[in-house]
Amino acid sequence: MNEATTAPLMRPLVPGGPIPGDWFPGQIPSNIEVGENTVVESSFSFKHFFSRVPVGLRVGRNVTFWRTSLAAEENGVIEIGDDCYLANASLVCSERITIGSRVMIAGGVTIADADFHPLTPASRLADTIALSPRGDRFHRPPVDVRPVVIEDDVWIGFNATILKGVRVGAGAVIAPGAMVIRDVPPGAQVAGNPARSVEDYGADA
Repeated sequence: MNEATTAPLMRPLVPGGPIPGDWFPGQIPSNIEVGENTVVESSFSFKHFFSRVPVGLRVGRNVTFWRTSLAAEENGVIEIGDDCYLANASLVCSERITIGSRVMIAGGVTIADADFHPLTPASRLADTIALSPRGDRFHRPPVDVRPVVIEDDVWIGFNATILKGVRVGAGAVIAPGAMVIRDVPPGAQVAGNPARSVEDYGADA
């Protein structure tokens, strides 16, 4: 059985170069710091990584990036602790996303620290013009950006979304499909859209 019909190989994440045997013809950025035994499936994870800061990604030991998108704008910084597993997730960072240690992130999860577009109708129109072929994307209207913090030992289920300004406390569990728009206390279990404590759903029953 050849490699094309087997599970994708995980390879060491090494700054500043291509991955031998990678199916995607990309490069690993040089402005990242990586702990030992951290692996990635493909340089495709960095297709939308545009960070220009000295360290745009800082990741600890024993971390796995399996089909995960690490998208960062020019000033974006993503920090990830030790012993984390990210499977087919999407981190979308304008300024800062911080993830602790022993965090499990399931497929389809999105974590974003900004709206990436204005909210008022007039500003949205101005943004559309700025992004048009005849516009000036360097003069886009400002958008709301607030850092996201995921503390240690958090589990985030399939297709959950965590939006700007949220802090998820240590040991919390985010149920599959949850839309998290406010802080989650340590040890809490939340579900739903918008996400709220699982205990609250029991009280409604």
